[in-house]
Amino acid sequence: MDHSAQTPTEPQADPGAVRGHPRILVVDDEPMNLEIIAEHLDGERYELEFAGDGAQAWARLDREPGGFDLVLLDRMMPVMSGMELLKKLKADGRFRHLPVVMQTAAAAKDQVAEGLRQGAYYYLTKPFERVVLLAIVEAALEQARIRTSLVKDRLDYSTLTSAEFSFRTLEEARRLAGFLARLTAQPDQAVLGLCELMINAIEHGNLEISYAEKSVLNEAGTWRGEVERRLRLPRYASRRATAKFRRLSGRLEFEIRDEGHGFDWHQYLEMSPERAYDSHGRGIAMARIVSFSEVNYSGAGNVVIATALASAPAL
Repeated sequence: MDHSAQTPTEPQADPGAVRGHPRILVVDDEPMNLEIIAEHLDGERYELEFAGDGAQAWARLDREPGGFDLVLLDRMMPVMSGMELLKKLKADGRFRHLPVVMQTAAAAKDQVAEGLRQGAYYYLTKPFERVVLLAIVEAALEQARIRTSLVKDRLDYSTLTSAEFSFRTLEEARRLAGFLARLTAQPDQAVLGLCELMINAIEHGNLEISYAEKSVLNEAGTWRGEVERRLRLPRYASRRATAKFRRLSGRLEFEIRDEGHGFDWHQYLEMSPERAYDSHGRGIAMARIVSFSEVNYSGAGNVVIATALASAPAL
Protein backbone atom coordinates (compact mmCIF):
# COMPACT_ATOMS: atom_id res chain seq x y z
CA MET A 1 0.00 0.00 0.00
CA ASP A 2 1.13 3.57 -0.70
CA HIS A 3 0.31 6.44 1.63
CA SER A 4 1.25 10.09 1.80
CA ALA A 5 2.69 9.91 5.30
CA GLN A 6 -0.53 10.58 7.18
CA THR A 7 -0.39 9.30 10.72
CA PRO A 8 -3.33 8.87 13.07
CA THR A 9 -2.43 11.67 15.49
CA GLU A 10 -0.99 15.15 15.37
CA PRO A 11 2.47 15.68 16.90
CA GLN A 12 2.49 16.62 20.57
CA ALA A 13 3.96 19.94 21.63
CA ASP A 14 7.47 19.90 23.05
CA PRO A 15 8.03 20.84 26.70
CA GLY A 16 9.77 24.08 25.81
CA ALA A 17 6.79 25.20 23.76
CA VAL A 18 4.38 24.42 26.61
CA ARG A 19 6.54 26.16 29.19
CA GLY A 20 7.35 29.18 27.00
CA HIS A 21 10.86 30.05 25.91
CA PRO A 22 13.44 27.22 25.93
CA ARG A 23 15.09 27.03 29.35
CA ILE A 24 18.87 26.63 29.32
CA LEU A 25 21.13 25.83 32.27
CA VAL A 26 24.59 27.35 31.71
CA VAL A 27 27.31 25.69 33.81
CA ASP A 28 30.74 27.35 34.09
CA ASP A 29 33.06 28.25 36.96
CA GLU A 30 34.34 31.41 35.24
CA PRO A 31 32.05 34.44 35.84
CA MET A 32 33.41 36.11 32.69
CA ASN A 33 32.36 33.14 30.57
CA LEU A 34 28.87 33.20 32.10
CA GLU A 35 28.65 36.90 31.30
CA ILE A 36 29.76 36.36 27.68
CA ILE A 37 27.21 33.59 27.12
CA ALA A 38 24.46 35.66 28.72
CA GLU A 39 25.33 38.57 26.42
CA HIS A 40 25.39 36.34 23.32
CA LEU A 41 22.03 34.73 24.10
CA ASP A 42 20.32 37.85 25.43
CA GLY A 43 17.27 38.78 23.39
CA GLU A 44 17.16 35.39 21.64
CA ARG A 45 14.02 34.20 23.44
CA TYR A 46 15.85 31.85 25.81
CA GLU A 47 15.38 31.66 29.56
CA LEU A 48 18.86 31.36 31.08
CA GLU A 49 19.87 30.08 34.50
CA PHE A 50 23.40 29.62 35.80
CA ALA A 51 25.50 27.26 37.93
CA GLY A 52 29.14 27.70 38.97
CA ASP A 53 30.17 24.03 38.88
CA GLY A 54 28.86 20.55 38.13
CA ALA A 55 27.71 19.91 41.70
CA GLN A 56 25.55 23.04 41.73
CA ALA A 57 24.13 22.12 38.35
CA TRP A 58 23.33 18.55 39.44
CA ALA A 59 21.56 19.80 42.57
CA ARG A 60 19.46 22.14 40.43
CA LEU A 61 18.61 19.50 37.84
CA ASP A 62 17.84 16.91 40.51
CA ARG A 63 15.33 19.31 42.09
CA GLU A 64 13.72 20.05 38.75
CA PRO A 65 13.86 16.99 36.48
CA GLY A 66 12.26 18.00 33.22
CA GLY A 67 12.74 21.66 34.06
CA PHE A 68 15.38 22.44 31.43
CA ASP A 69 15.50 22.03 27.66
CA LEU A 70 19.30 22.15 27.29
CA VAL A 71 22.51 22.23 29.34
CA LEU A 72 25.44 24.35 28.13
CA LEU A 73 28.31 22.73 30.02
CA ASP A 74 31.94 23.71 30.61
CA ARG A 75 34.28 20.72 30.57
CA MET A 76 36.90 21.80 33.14
CA MET A 77 35.49 22.87 36.54
CA PRO A 78 36.28 22.30 40.22
CA VAL A 79 34.12 20.24 42.63
CA MET A 80 32.48 18.29 39.78
CA SER A 81 33.82 18.57 36.24
CA GLY A 82 31.70 18.79 33.14
CA MET A 83 32.55 15.22 32.17
CA GLU A 84 31.53 13.95 35.61
CA LEU A 85 28.21 15.76 35.37
CA LEU A 86 27.66 14.50 31.81
CA LYS A 87 28.16 10.89 32.93
CA LYS A 88 25.67 11.35 35.79
CA LEU A 89 23.09 12.84 33.44
CA LYS A 90 23.35 10.12 30.83
CA ALA A 91 23.23 7.37 33.47
CA ASP A 92 19.99 8.77 34.92
CA GLY A 93 16.81 7.96 33.00
CA ARG A 94 15.34 11.36 33.85
CA PHE A 95 18.04 13.15 31.88
CA ARG A 96 19.14 10.60 29.29
CA HIS A 97 17.61 12.58 26.43
CA LEU A 98 18.44 16.05 27.76
CA PRO A 99 20.68 17.67 25.10
CA VAL A 100 24.10 18.77 26.34
CA VAL A 101 26.39 21.22 24.56
CA MET A 102 29.97 20.89 25.83
CA GLN A 103 32.07 24.07 25.78
CA THR A 104 35.79 23.64 26.19
CA ALA A 105 39.20 25.04 25.42
CA ALA A 106 40.45 21.43 25.26
CA ALA A 107 40.07 20.52 21.62
CA ALA A 108 42.24 17.39 21.64
CA LYS A 109 40.77 14.64 19.51
CA ASP A 110 40.71 12.06 22.30
CA GLN A 111 38.93 14.47 24.65
CA VAL A 112 36.31 15.29 22.05
CA ALA A 113 35.85 11.57 21.36
CA GLU A 114 35.33 10.92 25.07
CA GLY A 115 32.60 13.56 25.21
CA LEU A 116 30.90 12.15 22.12
CA ARG A 117 30.89 8.66 23.64
CA GLN A 118 29.29 10.00 26.81
CA GLY A 119 26.51 11.75 24.90
CA ALA A 120 27.69 15.34 24.32
CA TYR A 121 26.88 15.41 20.61
CA TYR A 122 27.47 19.17 20.34
CA TYR A 123 30.74 20.97 21.08
CA LEU A 124 31.83 24.59 21.32
CA THR A 125 35.51 25.47 21.45
CA LYS A 126 36.53 28.59 23.35
CA PRO A 127 36.59 31.34 22.30
CA PHE A 128 33.49 31.03 20.13
CA GLU A 129 31.54 33.53 18.06
CA ARG A 130 27.94 34.44 18.80
CA VAL A 131 26.64 33.10 15.49
CA VAL A 132 28.27 29.71 16.13
CA LEU A 133 26.83 29.54 19.65
CA LEU A 134 23.33 30.29 18.38
CA ALA A 135 23.59 27.72 15.59
CA ILE A 136 24.75 24.98 17.97
CA VAL A 137 22.12 25.81 20.61
CA GLU A 138 19.32 25.77 18.02
CA ALA A 139 20.53 22.48 16.53
CA ALA A 140 20.57 20.83 19.96
CA LEU A 141 17.11 22.18 20.82
CA GLU A 142 15.76 20.97 17.48
CA GLN A 143 16.99 17.47 18.27
CA ALA A 144 15.04 17.58 21.53
CA ARG A 145 11.93 18.90 19.79
CA ILE A 146 12.00 16.04 17.32
CA ARG A 147 12.25 13.45 20.07
CA THR A 148 9.47 14.85 22.22
CA SER A 149 6.96 15.61 19.48
CA LEU A 150 6.62 12.40 17.53
CA VAL A 151 6.02 9.18 19.43
CA LYS A 152 2.75 9.55 21.32
CA ASP A 153 0.50 7.58 18.97
CA ARG A 154 -1.37 5.24 21.33
CA LEU A 155 -2.84 2.87 18.74
CA ASP A 156 -1.40 -0.61 18.23
CA TYR A 157 0.14 -1.38 14.84
CA SER A 158 2.23 -4.33 15.93
CA THR A 159 0.35 -6.75 13.66
CA LEU A 160 1.28 -4.86 10.46
CA THR A 161 3.80 -6.90 8.48
CA SER A 162 4.82 -4.51 5.70
CA ALA A 163 3.94 -1.19 4.14
CA GLU A 164 5.33 1.51 1.88
CA PHE A 165 4.91 5.24 2.37
CA SER A 166 6.02 8.30 0.43
CA PHE A 167 6.90 11.71 1.84
CA ARG A 168 8.13 15.01 0.49
CA THR A 169 8.20 17.66 3.23
CA LEU A 170 9.86 17.93 6.65
CA GLU A 171 6.50 17.74 8.39
CA GLU A 172 5.52 14.60 6.50
CA ALA A 173 8.86 13.01 7.39
CA ARG A 174 8.51 13.82 11.08
CA ARG A 175 4.95 12.57 11.35
CA LEU A 176 5.81 9.40 9.48
CA ALA A 177 8.86 8.83 11.68
CA GLY A 178 6.64 9.05 14.75
CA PHE A 179 4.22 6.53 13.30
CA LEU A 180 6.89 4.03 12.25
CA ALA A 181 8.73 4.34 15.56
CA ARG A 182 5.65 2.95 17.33
CA LEU A 183 6.25 -0.36 15.54
CA THR A 184 9.59 -0.84 17.31
CA ALA A 185 10.37 -2.13 20.79
CA GLN A 186 12.00 1.20 21.74
CA PRO A 187 10.06 3.99 20.01
CA ASP A 188 11.71 6.82 21.97
CA GLN A 189 15.07 5.76 20.54
CA ALA A 190 13.87 4.77 17.08
CA VAL A 191 12.04 8.01 16.34
CA LEU A 192 15.15 10.16 16.34
CA GLY A 193 17.02 7.82 14.01
CA LEU A 194 14.12 7.47 11.60
CA CYS A 195 13.64 11.21 11.53
CA GLU A 196 17.34 11.84 10.89
CA LEU A 197 17.49 9.36 8.01
CA MET A 198 14.27 10.64 6.45
CA ILE A 199 15.18 14.33 6.72
CA ASN A 200 18.56 13.44 5.25
CA ALA A 201 16.71 11.92 2.28
CA ILE A 202 14.86 15.19 1.77
CA GLU A 203 17.55 17.81 2.33
CA HIS A 204 20.73 16.13 1.07
CA GLY A 205 18.97 13.69 -1.27
CA ASN A 206 16.01 15.18 -3.09
CA LEU A 207 16.92 18.84 -2.53
CA GLU A 208 20.70 18.45 -3.01
CA ILE A 209 21.71 20.69 -0.09
CA SER A 210 25.38 19.97 0.51
CA TYR A 211 27.07 19.64 3.90
CA ALA A 212 28.83 22.99 3.45
CA GLU A 213 25.60 24.69 2.38
CA LYS A 214 23.78 23.42 5.46
CA SER A 215 26.56 24.76 7.70
CA VAL A 216 26.08 28.23 6.22
CA LEU A 217 22.29 27.99 6.41
CA ASN A 218 22.38 26.90 10.06
CA GLU A 219 24.66 29.78 11.02
CA ALA A 220 22.31 32.21 9.28
CA GLY A 221 19.21 30.57 10.76
CA THR A 222 17.74 30.07 7.26
CA TRP A 223 17.95 26.28 6.81
CA ARG A 224 14.20 25.64 7.11
CA GLY A 225 13.37 28.49 4.77
CA GLU A 226 15.81 27.18 2.15
CA VAL A 227 14.28 23.70 2.37
CA GLU A 228 10.80 25.17 1.82
CA ARG A 229 12.08 27.31 -1.06
CA ARG A 230 13.65 24.35 -2.85
CA LEU A 231 10.54 22.24 -2.35
CA ARG A 232 8.69 24.79 -4.50
CA LEU A 233 11.26 24.85 -7.32
CA PRO A 234 10.22 22.97 -10.50
CA ARG A 235 13.51 21.04 -10.41
CA TYR A 236 12.61 19.43 -7.06
CA ALA A 237 8.83 19.78 -6.71
CA SER A 238 7.99 16.32 -8.07
CA ARG A 239 10.65 14.43 -6.11
CA ARG A 240 9.46 12.19 -3.30
CA ALA A 241 11.22 9.90 -0.90
CA THR A 242 9.88 6.51 0.18
CA ALA A 243 9.98 4.61 3.46
CA LYS A 244 9.27 0.87 3.44
CA PHE A 245 9.13 -1.42 6.40
CA ARG A 246 8.82 -5.15 6.75
CA ARG A 247 8.49 -7.27 9.84
CA LEU A 248 10.94 -10.15 10.10
CA SER A 249 11.56 -12.56 12.96
CA GLY A 250 11.60 -10.27 16.00
CA ARG A 251 12.90 -7.26 14.10
CA LEU A 252 11.90 -4.58 11.64
CA GLU A 253 13.71 -3.44 8.52
CA PHE A 254 13.20 0.12 7.32
CA GLU A 255 14.29 1.07 3.81
CA ILE A 256 14.48 4.78 3.03
CA ARG A 257 15.11 5.85 -0.56
CA ASP A 258 15.36 9.27 -2.20
CA GLU A 259 15.56 10.49 -5.81
CA GLY A 260 18.83 12.37 -5.42
CA HIS A 261 22.30 11.55 -6.70
CA GLY A 262 23.55 10.20 -3.37
CA PHE A 263 26.46 11.33 -1.17
CA ASP A 264 29.64 9.96 0.36
CA TRP A 265 27.99 8.22 3.29
CA HIS A 266 31.03 6.30 4.56
CA GLN A 267 32.43 9.17 6.65
CA TYR A 268 29.14 9.78 8.49
CA LEU A 269 28.60 6.33 10.02
CA GLU A 270 30.87 7.12 13.00
CA MET A 271 30.92 10.01 15.46
CA SER A 272 33.74 12.17 14.18
CA PRO A 273 35.67 14.52 16.50
CA GLU A 274 36.46 16.60 13.41
CA ARG A 275 32.73 17.38 13.05
CA ALA A 276 31.97 17.68 16.76
CA TYR A 277 32.01 21.48 16.56
CA ASP A 278 29.69 21.64 13.55
CA SER A 279 26.00 22.41 13.99
CA HIS A 280 25.07 19.20 12.15
CA GLY A 281 26.61 16.07 10.64
CA ARG A 282 26.05 13.59 13.48
CA GLY A 283 22.53 12.36 12.64
CA ILE A 284 23.48 9.18 10.78
CA ALA A 285 25.99 8.16 13.44
CA MET A 286 23.46 8.88 16.18
CA ALA A 287 20.89 6.76 14.35
CA ARG A 288 23.39 3.91 14.11
CA ILE A 289 24.49 4.14 17.76
CA VAL A 290 21.25 5.05 19.53
CA SER A 291 18.31 4.02 17.36
CA PHE A 292 19.13 0.88 15.38
CA SER A 293 21.08 -2.34 15.58
CA GLU A 294 22.26 -1.81 12.00
CA VAL A 295 22.36 1.05 9.49
CA ASN A 296 23.57 0.13 6.00
CA TYR A 297 23.81 2.41 2.98
CA SER A 298 24.21 1.02 -0.51
CA GLY A 299 25.35 2.28 -3.88
CA ALA A 300 25.64 6.04 -4.20
CA GLY A 301 23.98 6.59 -0.83
CA ASN A 302 20.37 7.28 -1.75
CA VAL A 303 19.19 3.99 -0.23
CA VAL A 304 19.60 3.11 3.46
CA ILE A 305 18.32 0.10 5.39
CA ALA A 306 18.01 0.35 9.19
CA THR A 307 17.14 -2.54 11.50
CA ALA A 308 15.45 -2.35 14.90
CA LEU A 309 13.80 -4.73 17.36
CA ALA A 310 10.06 -5.05 16.73
CA SER A 311 7.42 -4.44 19.37
CA ALA A 312 5.53 -7.51 20.57
CA PRO A 313 1.95 -7.90 19.29
CA ALA A 314 -0.65 -6.74 21.76
CA LEU A 315 -2.53 -9.52 23.55
